[in-house]
Amino acid sequence: MSRPPVTGSTRLAGVIGSPVRHSLSPAIHNAGFDECGLDWVYVALEVSSGSAAAALEGMRAFGIAGLSVTMPHKDAVHDFVDERSLAAERMRAVNCVQLVDGRLIGHNTDGDGFVDSLRLDAGVDPSGLSVVVLGAGGAARSVIEALARAGAAGIAVVNRTEARAVEAASLGGKVGRSGTLADIARADLVVNATSVGLGTEEMPIGGDRLRSGQVVADLVYHPLDTALLRAARFAGARALDGLGMLVHQAGRQFELWTGTPAPIAAMRAAAEAELERRRL
Repeated sequence: MSRPPVTGSTRLAGVIGSPVRHSLSPAIHNAGFDECGLDWVYVALEVSSGSAAAALEGMRAFGIAGLSVTMPHKDAVHDFVDERSLAAERMRAVNCVQLVDGRLIGHNTDGDGFVDSLRLDAGVDPSGLSVVVLGAGGAARSVIEALARAGAAGIAVVNRTEARAVEAASLGGKVGRSGTLADIARADLVVNATSVGLGTEEMPIGGDRLRSGQVVADLVYHPLDTALLRAARFAGARALDGLGMLVHQAGRQFELWTGTPAPIAAMRAAAEAELERRRL
């Protein structure tokens, strides 16, 4: 089904960030609107650091129905919205804003997008699993918080800086703790939430630390098939690429804004096609 032509009735959504030209979000969301025949359009909006508050006032003034939020604005937007979801409040970061009756509602769909990818793409229920998360930045924190809510039995955070690992692990509540590389062999699920492997053949850990029966997820999606995922398959583990989290967190945003179930398959296909176009 094709999207209607842009008219005065077309609803607008977009992503704010800096830099933002590289974002896959326009391809993902516009494919979703096309598939559902919705009279919406999604654009990328370059917003410089320190201008998040002005961007949100513009959203309210222009009646922009939804905004995705990427770096460097996630923390600042948290402070400027009128209401926040539980995940956004706990993370103190917002990646999605919804305009409802003139009020700006902030959400954080990143972690739930990862859990959706686990469940729907890999058929893995995180409840009761022992998890190792590599890294302690924003992506790691969202994964830790969401996995704890999803019932993970234990979440060990491995990071070069111990203090940051402890801080990130606190989002896991009673099941979160700072860990070491030795925890990897005992884990059911290993998540690379660092940028190691982004555009390179580097790996955050040696492949000899992985074992058969594990699930190994890499949040890096450029390249889509990272060296870590190849090492995981060689070790007999199941491999989950990072594009799933990106698409599913976008799907959560799509549903918040439109009230329509997200056409995940079409959105994923659009993301893959855009990555291939950039590779050529």
